[in-house]
Amino acid sequence: MGPAFFMRYKLVIFDFDGTLADSFGWFLDTFDEIADRFDFKRLDRGNIDALRQMNARELMQLHGVPLWKVPMIAAFARKQQSQDLHKIKPFDGISETIEELSGRGVKLAVVTSNARANVERVLGSDITSHVDHFSCGSSLFGKAARFRAVARAFDVQPGDVLAIGDEVRDIAAAREAGFASGAVAWGYSAPERLAQDNPDHLFATPEDIAVLFRTLAAKIPPALVMTA
Repeated sequence: MGPAFFMRYKLVIFDFDGTLADSFGWFLDTFDEIADRFDFKRLDRGNIDALRQMNARELMQLHGVPLWKVPMIAAFARKQQSQDLHKIKPFDGISETIEELSGRGVKLAVVTSNARANVERVLGSDITSHVDHFSCGSSLFGKAARFRAVARAFDVQPGDVLAIGDEVRDIAAAREAGFASGAVAWGYSAPERLAQDNPDHLFATPEDIAVLFRTLAAKIPPALVMTA
């Protein structure tokens, strides 16, 4: 049997907004306020399904957001979200999945452009206690570098890392870093749009992530598990 048969991920990197945390409703409620403040086009709420088919750069172009404004917009959005965290909760099933992966000895990290204080308050102590590393405040298009840094911190080879997110840019960042990519169907981007970019794994529910690891574990002979 080839080495790929025995593959298992030693490190899983999660995105936050739209992957661990259900913040899409907050995003819709806040978008126009941010648009007015930074002088770009408001959200067309009758066109949400079409917008979910776009990647981040396409959305920026549609709404007239220049790249140089993105850091300021992100900083303001983080500040605004910190005042509305009571409106944002982890997705159902995330807590159980995180706990199961941690119990299997998988290292867990969160890489996000959001603020760590926001992340920890939304996830709560039950989830954050299982997270081994946080890399917060990353730029919108700078995830690949953060991904590599996290893998180096754990001394894990790229082929042993799975990066899970809810947007096309998350898939691209995982590929750039040499990681396997996992896309979730419950976040910002439409599942069919994510599927077009052929992630290594497309998860319909948080439980599906746990199922993947159960399946991988079942394919590894006990002797290899004990010596890994």
